[in-house]
Amino acid sequence: MSVVKNTGPAQQAADGSTRLAVARLLLEQGPVSAVAIAEQLKLSGPAVRRHLDALLVDGQACTRDAPQRKARGRGRPAKLFLLTEAGRARFGHAYDDLAVAAIRFLAETGGQDAVKAFAERRIKTLVDPHRTSVTSADTPQEKAEALATALTREGYAASTRKVGAGEQLCQHHCPVAHVAAEFPQLCEVETAAFADLLGIHVQRLATIARGDAACTTHIPVEPYSTSLGPPIPDGGNPA
Repeated sequence: MSVVKNTGPAQQAADGSTRLAVARLLLEQGPVSAVAIAEQLKLSGPAVRRHLDALLVDGQACTRDAPQRKARGRGRPAKLFLLTEAGRARFGHAYDDLAVAAIRFLAETGGQDAVKAFAERRIKTLVDPHRTSVTSADTPQEKAEALATALTREGYAASTRKVGAGEQLCQHHCPVAHVAAEFPQLCEVETAAFADLLGIHVQRLATIARGDAACTTHIPVEPYSTSLGPPIPDGGNPA
């Protein structure tokens, strides 16, 4: 007796919902392994692989080799999965090609100072509603966490983690990444705004706009060796 696989509308809707959950986890935590995805979403390994394969085929996800922290046996290196720009696009962008064209026109008519002024106006509008919640936090760590919460509310899927002598603020989504790729002033002004908000010098280590997996900012909370500098995140480069 043969078994007919259910591929009706209900099953398709369920698959779509699960695939979206997988994609969102890649957005917020990528690069991440299939095993970690299965554990967090409480799915079987084959089910996760099926959704990852579909995202790969659609060009919405890509892979990279996992860092080898200890000697491995024979066989292929473990893979980590992350979203491509096409995969990020499904979660929405604040600007489209029209924004790029508009800022190009602004640069041509007003010069680079005009572009910087625009970037400063934009980030002020973004951070000012959250200024009190960030500045009223007691410790640098709490300030960083409050900033991550504020950025998440603005669509940046942000989180923090302790690394070495400081905190790393990770923005797993950037609504203006395709604009910032051409106009890095947006990233520079954003970094300066974070420093002003936190009351401490911060260092941008990586950005989605230049091809990294996340926008990562180092926030020092303890002295570190100036000869070594802050730690560099996986997949990122020092600014």
